[in-house]
Amino acid sequence: MSMFKPLALGCAMAAVAFLPANAVTLIGAVQFDESHAFTKALRKFEQEASACSNGSLEFDLHLNSELGLEKDYFENMSQGIAVDYAIVAPSHMSTFSAKAPLMDMPFLFRDLDHWNKVMEADALAPLADDVLETANVRLIGYAGGGTRQLIVNRPVTNMTELEGLPMRVMGAPIQTRIFEAISAHPSVIAYAEVYNAIQTGVIDGAENEAAGIEQMKFYEVGPHISLTAHAITVRPLAFSETTFERLSADEQACVLEAGKTAGKHGRDIESSQDSAKLKAMEDAGLLTTHVFTERDKLLELAGPVKRAYAEELGAIDVLEAIEAVQ
Repeated sequence: MSMFKPLALGCAMAAVAFLPANAVTLIGAVQFDESHAFTKALRKFEQEASACSNGSLEFDLHLNSELGLEKDYFENMSQGIAVDYAIVAPSHMSTFSAKAPLMDMPFLFRDLDHWNKVMEADALAPLADDVLETANVRLIGYAGGGTRQLIVNRPVTNMTELEGLPMRVMGAPIQTRIFEAISAHPSVIAYAEVYNAIQTGVIDGAENEAAGIEQMKFYEVGPHISLTAHAITVRPLAFSETTFERLSADEQACVLEAGKTAGKHGRDIESSQDSAKLKAMEDAGLLTTHVFTERDKLLELAGPVKRAYAEELGAIDVLEAIEAVQ
């Protein structure tokens, strides 16, 4: 029986290696270290899939952006090269799937309970179907759960202080449109450049959840956290469809089941740790949190933009299904 060796970055085939006893090695990637919730979710995926497959699935997870950033992971999975599985923000899927960034739309969820019920109800399935069709990437689970706040170099507590705020947003157009609607001045900047951009005065702030603030030490340049709670993250666990099709039916079933379990594991970790991480950083004197006193105004201003965007994407049914979840 022929043997296949692990594929290197950029090769023309999926990153699958066939080892002795027909074991398959899958290549994973994450921007963070072992302490991050994303890494822990991916480790759970590996454990569950390995156990389910009786060891026929093996894993090689590359940490700390060794294989690039999330945008790179998704492009590689779409092409069937270099990366087989990763957690990727929906905004990074927008080049392929116009509908995917709806998952990341600010003010999509009423609160953490609503967000969790949407995940359990599989209300995002039509968006996952679109990603599979347009990008050749399968979404096998949903991690996330961080509540995103503004990270600013000065206090921002109301609409007046928010107006015209130069800030970084992710690449999907809806991010820019929403933050423009609530009177900020957003611009797209690579994640790895955010710290330096705030430090040098290119922007005054950004937005992220507690895990990202902690990991990237954004509090060093943006020590004022405005509690806008403008988004609760959805972070799909993505898997290359090219690789998926190379697996046996039993291995495919293991990947799908492990993806769901890992997604729930990641949600539980990040949602429970988010407020605790933020408090710990504040208690340590690393940052100061500020209540945003006009959050109702943010929701009011964002509402028409959300609906118009969903209509443009042909996904108004998805938005309405999410909003209908009680």
